[in-house]
Amino acid sequence: MKKKGIVLLCGAVLLLGACQAQGTETKSSDTATSQTTQDNQVLEKGNWESTLYTRLSKLIEENGKMSSGYDESKKPYAVFDWDNTTVINDIGEATFTYQISNLAFKMTPDQFNEAIRNGLPEDDFKEEFNNTDGEAVNINKIATDLVSDYTFLYNEYSGMKGSKSLDEVKKSAEFKDFSAKLRYLYEAVGGTFSSDISYPWVTYLYAGMTSEEVETLTEKSIDFALKDDLVYETWESPSDLKGQAGQVSVTFKRGVRSVKEMQNLYKTLMDNGIDVYVCSASYYDVIVPYATNSKYGYNVPKDHVFAMRLEKDDKGVIQSKLDANYAQTQGEGKTKTIKELMAVNHDGAEPILIGGDSNGDYAMLKDFPDLQVGLIFNLLRDPNKGIGLLAQEAADTYEKENEKYFLQGRDENKGVLISGRETIKLDKTEAKLMRE
Repeated sequence: MKKKGIVLLCGAVLLLGACQAQGTETKSSDTATSQTTQDNQVLEKGNWESTLYTRLSKLIEENGKMSSGYDESKKPYAVFDWDNTTVINDIGEATFTYQISNLAFKMTPDQFNEAIRNGLPEDDFKEEFNNTDGEAVNINKIATDLVSDYTFLYNEYSGMKGSKSLDEVKKSAEFKDFSAKLRYLYEAVGGTFSSDISYPWVTYLYAGMTSEEVETLTEKSIDFALKDDLVYETWESPSDLKGQAGQVSVTFKRGVRSVKEMQNLYKTLMDNGIDVYVCSASYYDVIVPYATNSKYGYNVPKDHVFAMRLEKDDKGVIQSKLDANYAQTQGEGKTKTIKELMAVNHDGAEPILIGGDSNGDYAMLKDFPDLQVGLIFNLLRDPNKGIGLLAQEAADTYEKENEKYFLQGRDENKGVLISGRETIKLDKTEAKLMRE
């Protein structure tokens, strides 16, 4: 119908009409291309909370390359945490769980013993981590059991020194004891000791591997976690293999989800000439595949990823010791990392946007006076301390002119953001704004 209309307007000359029709189509194509380019520079609404979406759009418009004051040599930049911020749930934890389930360790029993004890006080874990008989547990008790189990598995599993398949060794009581107690130990350490102890601790289990081996392991764990159910799971050690620590039980989250709104935010920022950095408390080689591999949709430059770093020997083998050349990328260490390793690339300027979810992100969210937007993913943290204080400020200043911090809600059962500030926690149905 369109071409017939063009022919009539052109008169009776069919050839001329065809030429004009072709010309019109070319112009339409040019317009579509132009529109696509423009659309790529505009943030998609998705499930962003409305006030937050408006503010993010304004931030990009006022600071991006289309703004009058934009300077290519002094690009503005944004910084984001990874776990429970850029993605839903924790890929560091998911990789640790995957590592246990697949016995992906490259340490001798003596090296394993050193790694799991590294930096841990000998104090009893908090009472909530008592064994099933109500008895206190500490690192000395549980390390003894874990090393005994690991030695058995090390000598039996074909991926280590033995000849049995993974499926065969998984049937053993030692594997069941090992997996439950090591996963329990992670929760007990995190729930008992300060973050400068607990955050690095889990990274020591990569000792003996190269960065390439950790990245390969992580990619497998990401692919698995993206398909895994979003559920709580409980592991319990065998009652007939109590050892020194006794029988223990641990419940944890499974599954991880990418967040399409964050993928689009990263892209839109970069399309508008605003650099994107990741600052995570997980291990560097765990974050790199997820953040940089194009198949996961975030496309962050590798040199813009900052996370926990461990020392390596002259052959590139990871050691169970923090790299002293880098700050711990949690708490105040995130602020230090931004100032010393990011701001130096931007003429000393502070980030315009920071996103986080936990107390480990509190420092970087509050330490920069020039910060324009603080994006807080609402995990219903304690409103009386850490990032909970900023979440409360976000609630108190909502839709006010001086609003700096913004809450974004999500549904943890579906693994998606929701169009509001409230969050529906895993296994719950009610959306809540603040912890009661």
